[in-house]
Amino acid sequence: MSLTFWAAMVIIALTVVALVKRYETRLVLCIAGLLMCLISLDPMAAYNQFAKSMTTGNLIQSICSAMGFAFLVSYTKCDIHLVQLLTRPMKTLGLMIIPCCTILTAVINAAIPSAAGCAAAVGATLIPLMIRSGITPAGAGAAILAGTYGSNFNPGGAHPVMISGMAGIEPMEFIIEHASTYAVLSLCGALLITVVEFFLKDHKGSGQMGDIQTDATGGIQKVNIIYAIAPMVPLAILLLGNTYVPAIKMGVAQAMMIGVTYTMIVTRVNPQEAFKTFFSGAGKGYGDVLGIIIAAGVFACGLRETGVVDALIEALKSAGDYARIGGAMGTFAMAVLTGSGDAATFAFNEAVTPHAAALGMTISDLGNTVMCAAQLGRTTSPIAGVVILIAGMSRVSPIDLVKRTCVPMVITWFVLILFLD
Repeated sequence: MSLTFWAAMVIIALTVVALVKRYETRLVLCIAGLLMCLISLDPMAAYNQFAKSMTTGNLIQSICSAMGFAFLVSYTKCDIHLVQLLTRPMKTLGLMIIPCCTILTAVINAAIPSAAGCAAAVGATLIPLMIRSGITPAGAGAAILAGTYGSNFNPGGAHPVMISGMAGIEPMEFIIEHASTYAVLSLCGALLITVVEFFLKDHKGSGQMGDIQTDATGGIQKVNIIYAIAPMVPLAILLLGNTYVPAIKMGVAQAMMIGVTYTMIVTRVNPQEAFKTFFSGAGKGYGDVLGIIIAAGVFACGLRETGVVDALIEALKSAGDYARIGGAMGTFAMAVLTGSGDAATFAFNEAVTPHAAALGMTISDLGNTVMCAAQLGRTTSPIAGVVILIAGMSRVSPIDLVKRTCVPMVITWFVLILFLD
């Protein structure tokens, strides 16, 4: 190995440390990528990659439109109407309220792709509902956390859009191809979190809210079904267009804008405020989500320039059938350590997944496995943003939550590796 390679390994180690210490992810990845390009005597490669990643049309259209739509349904409280509608039959389920709330969270997460945004929307209703039904606060929070996995079903999600673009297929085609995997993983998570909470006696809570001051109605006095439908409109269009009604097949951005139109009409929201909210969400989608993708691209560029990618691919080739396991294990561990599955997933998929054929896999399968593994790892990290958010809503520590999700997510990871894709 060359001196440049070993210098790159030192930079990678320092990058991991910086991410674990919670430094700004985009800054850390960009600096690391630039440093690796510098030691490779080609600093312009980093800047060229940055510029190239800024204008990836398919990613910008899908992610920004999906985030803008998510902001609008939140602003109009259509998301709360949806949650309230779906939780009506759940008040007398006993222990079974745990898996039902986990699965319901996953369903809502398909419409609200942000894990933290979904948790905030459903937590205000489901956490008080579960506590009053006899579930402990920690058990209620962990059940919600285990369900923040449904974003894989959203064709505007950053990872499905990125991987499908590499594979040369539409995001909805990618999701349909792997839908059974997502369904099995979600069901495994729901079942296993129920078993863990049963043994921890989380179903024998006092039923008292304590100091939890959460508005279980979300400020909604009466559910409006027409409002509740709004978050699901783009998903329904994309699903039907890619399966049974090809005449309405369209892109993600177009479907999201139809959802925006529907939401504005039925809620009669002020059009000026609606568009301000939509573009605020679209801008946040570019800054937060695409920002990490851009930074991960610069980091991956540095890996390529220093020869790390070639070395990794050769190592994975020699690993044979274990190559997929290596990728999934690495991203799972990084997600646990850093609290975010995005950085590791974007970097791996940018650098290695395009070479999937050389490893005996398809781009779609390798990218999907890495994505799923990272999300499972994020759900077991006490420093993940969504974990901290739910812990605050439940008035428990993040450790209390991940103590309950750790075993289910590790077992689900093994299910992913051994039986799926």
